[in-house]
Amino acid sequence: MRKKGIQIMLAGLMASVMLVSGCAGGGSKETGSDPNKPVTFSWLVYDRVEGKVRDDWEIFKVLEEKTGVNVDFQIVSQEGLEEKRQIMIATNTATDFIQVPTQDGREHGPEKVFLNLNDYLDIAPNIKAFYEQYPEAKALATGTDGGLYTIPVLEGDAEGKGFNFVWYARKDIMDKHGIEAPTTLDGFYEYLKELKQLYPDSYPLISNTIVGDTGLYTTFGRIFTGVNGFYSQLPESDEYAFAPYHENYKPMLEFLNKLYAEKLLDPEYSLLTQAQWEERILTGKSLVTYFWKADLESLTVKARGAGTADYELDAIPSIAADGIKNYQFSRPVVGTVGRAISAKVKDKERAVKFLDYLVGEEGGNYLSLGIEGKTYTMENGQALYNSEFGESPFNTLRKDWGVWYDMITLNNAKSRAAWEQGLSEKSKDINARYEAYIVPAPKQIVKTEEELELEKSKLNNLNKFLEQKVTEFVTGKTPINDETYQRFIDQAKKLGSDELLEMYNTAYKRTYSK
Repeated sequence: MRKKGIQIMLAGLMASVMLVSGCAGGGSKETGSDPNKPVTFSWLVYDRVEGKVRDDWEIFKVLEEKTGVNVDFQIVSQEGLEEKRQIMIATNTATDFIQVPTQDGREHGPEKVFLNLNDYLDIAPNIKAFYEQYPEAKALATGTDGGLYTIPVLEGDAEGKGFNFVWYARKDIMDKHGIEAPTTLDGFYEYLKELKQLYPDSYPLISNTIVGDTGLYTTFGRIFTGVNGFYSQLPESDEYAFAPYHENYKPMLEFLNKLYAEKLLDPEYSLLTQAQWEERILTGKSLVTYFWKADLESLTVKARGAGTADYELDAIPSIAADGIKNYQFSRPVVGTVGRAISAKVKDKERAVKFLDYLVGEEGGNYLSLGIEGKTYTMENGQALYNSEFGESPFNTLRKDWGVWYDMITLNNAKSRAAWEQGLSEKSKDINARYEAYIVPAPKQIVKTEEELELEKSKLNNLNKFLEQKVTEFVTGKTPINDETYQRFIDQAKKLGSDELLEMYNTAYKRTYSK
């Protein structure tokens, strides 16, 4: 069981536990219920690459003036964050405010690790309204005892239109040679062939990873089968599916194998680091990729700064196989993590009221937008980040202001909306071109302890097998035929593919059939 696993982990981490216990304290530094009395709450954070956490960010000075609360950030490295968080949960020494996976909130809240917010809704109108407005968030925050233990972070707009990824290609090269962007799968293949003929030293298609949101296998799995990754809910459906069961998965392997054999796909695609991917895109060693839309213009600027004056990336259309819906999921409205309060916080009411203020409009704006007039303005009822922050305002906002900072903000959707208001005309045009492809992301599912144990015991080994075997098929190490593919499916079943598929569908229906 998960609980036993954590206990076993503790045996080898006692020294770390003592350090954590000493620095976290598990409670506020001031006590008392006087709403006007200054109080300090500890808050676990990590340093981002854009800029380190600072204790002099102006928004937190304003928050202290507004609420009487001083925030004492407990800073760890990004690499050490997960271990620190697990130790804090296992030893019940969490900082007063902490961001955790919502599953950890549901599991450990009833064990008195996190405060049950349900007991304080009478003094927390914003939190109460939040749960009413976002039933999915309430489901993810609810423990087995009916308590509410986290405020899930918002990621996307309620309409399900915001999205993260596009196909990009070298527009300067396409314009130079009069090449049209492909709109079909066959056209995509011919497009890569033409680029290879024009630039024989290049490998036109590149991917920064094989799985995950921008992974080669994820992307082409969706193109050929409609399943986004190995497992996902089908678009506009309540059913989960396993991509390799689809009749088009073997043709997908054959398609990628053809790209690999004809050197249209980078031969090192399965081994590339993020830095290698970027270097090949910037230098023209590769010309087409699927990646975060937010990086398109910044990569163009980098390449021009490095000497390729005419370099320009632009989006090309999304594609899908015949009979398969051409789509990508929007950002999920509700994220996988949430803000919790330690059950050991000394001044519980002040902590809840502070969190309630941050969930509300005014407090939430400070965390997501900053200070009006200094970091953003309002135009036609919409927040807009100041133009001097450029096309990537999040770098300056995070470094200099603590705005839109992971483990601090509660509403990334609000931040993204303000960012997109100030996009260039080109970026807005890309958004418009992709709008027809975007469908609402599936809601998250709440798994029972038994379902979590099944997933833990099966999914990791299954994923490793799938990644290894698909790579062997694509690179030609294992030939693709009916016999080898059937063995592939049989082994996936032995590793639990059927059990996991049934579990995902059962858990989804149970979570949202109420």
